[in-house]
Amino acid sequence: MERLLVTGGAGFIGANFVRQASQSFRVTVVDKLTYAGTRANLPEGIEFVEGDICEQSLIDELVAASDTVIHFAAESHNDNSLRDPSAFVHSNLVGTFALLEAVRKFDKRLHHISTDEVFGDLQLGGTDAFTETTPYNPSSPYSATKAGSDHLVRAWVRSFGVRATISNCSNNYGPYQHIEKFIPRQITNILTGQPAKLYGTGAQVRDWIHVDDHNDAVLAILERGCIGETYNIGASSPGSGDGDARSAHVTNKEVIETICELMGGEYVHVADRPGHDQRYTMDATKLRRELGWAPKHTDLRSGLEQTIAWYTDNRWWWENDKAGIERGYAQRGQ
Repeated sequence: MERLLVTGGAGFIGANFVRQASQSFRVTVVDKLTYAGTRANLPEGIEFVEGDICEQSLIDELVAASDTVIHFAAESHNDNSLRDPSAFVHSNLVGTFALLEAVRKFDKRLHHISTDEVFGDLQLGGTDAFTETTPYNPSSPYSATKAGSDHLVRAWVRSFGVRATISNCSNNYGPYQHIEKFIPRQITNILTGQPAKLYGTGAQVRDWIHVDDHNDAVLAILERGCIGETYNIGASSPGSGDGDARSAHVTNKEVIETICELMGGEYVHVADRPGHDQRYTMDATKLRRELGWAPKHTDLRSGLEQTIAWYTDNRWWWENDKAGIERGYAQRGQ
């Protein structure tokens, strides 16, 4: 059985990937357990190493014992990057460098997980979308460090022949997502008798994708992707005529209104997020055409119902952290 090393595998997207991939592969997870990472996200029986990907000797040892590396590990919350960018530089840049040196040394396959935020944002009301050739224009310390990590991967492919691919994905939602994030914050607010909180006017548009669809795409890239290539992942497919864009591509206000309708809750407007990007839209045509991938969760309302059910049934997973997180938001007028 092929051996996968998953960095950041105890975080939201990584842990969901581990749950999916461990059915077919032998999986080892390395995670520093900061911010969103917790052992509680992982299924029983997964080999787990608590450690920092910036520690070269540790990463060398783990990479040497693996066939393929999937690099999810990253500091990933925009708001946190504005308060302390140093952790993002350390993890997203220095950590990626250490990993690249390890896969170069031991000649291992690497897939690097990135974000649509490296492209900046698009104007509201437009119909254009990010493609794999869209110039980078990051607008926060988080997206800037992710952009830098993407460039490092491409440089190591070209300069040293590292066998790597990259994917840039739109906004994920689903189980095990940290409750500071937009959708789980609203769900858990209502579950604890509070109103949902809409940042600013809520006119911002996101291309929402269920985490399982994201990870299906990652597996498709691992199995059929071309070395050196980048693939955009998003639930909407502008210009495809398949209807996915209507369900995935909505304003923040529409998302909150749907959550409130499904849960019988209310929402209030709070201070907008600093430097709030306006619109993200991913064109995943390359992934669809070349690798035959398509999202299964094409109805956002149904996906939100499933996500609400998970947070309702798993209060033990998030409830102890809720009050402290909301105190922090209250101090910022949010």
